[in-house]
Amino acid sequence: MSTYLLATDADWIRDDIAAALGDSDTAIKLVRAGRDVVPAVAELRPELVILDLQLGNMGGMAACMNLRLEAGAGRIPDVVVLMLLDRQADVFMAQRCDADGWLIKPLDAFRLRRAVTALLAGDTFMEGLPPEPAGAEAAVSG
Repeated sequence: MSTYLLATDADWIRDDIAAALGDSDTAIKLVRAGRDVVPAVAELRPELVILDLQLGNMGGMAACMNLRLEAGAGRIPDVVVLMLLDRQADVFMAQRCDADGWLIKPLDAFRLRRAVTALLAGDTFMEGLPPEPAGAEAAVSG
């Protein structure tokens, strides 16, 4: 059975995630505060952490950075992180905190499943990035 950890204090996000990803082979565990993410990862060892950017006392960005620091220090296992962003401008924050992927709200089941499938396969899923300009690689390497 797979375990996903969802960190949100918004009931509608919890409902959307449960409807899109919940099934008999997947347990979705919920924490409602950013400070509870690291202890939950240590206890549950989830395959995926889904962080809402707007998360009460410790936002998703701070929670993600905390996960990366704790994993880097060897205190918790490294975990795949999907961030749920409020708008296009938040992509910068998801990049800065080293999230593995992100979705821009509003959410829908198809995009959620696609993102989770990609991330668990070791790929990325990054909505809202501008396309790479043609010839950008040549300009950097030349």
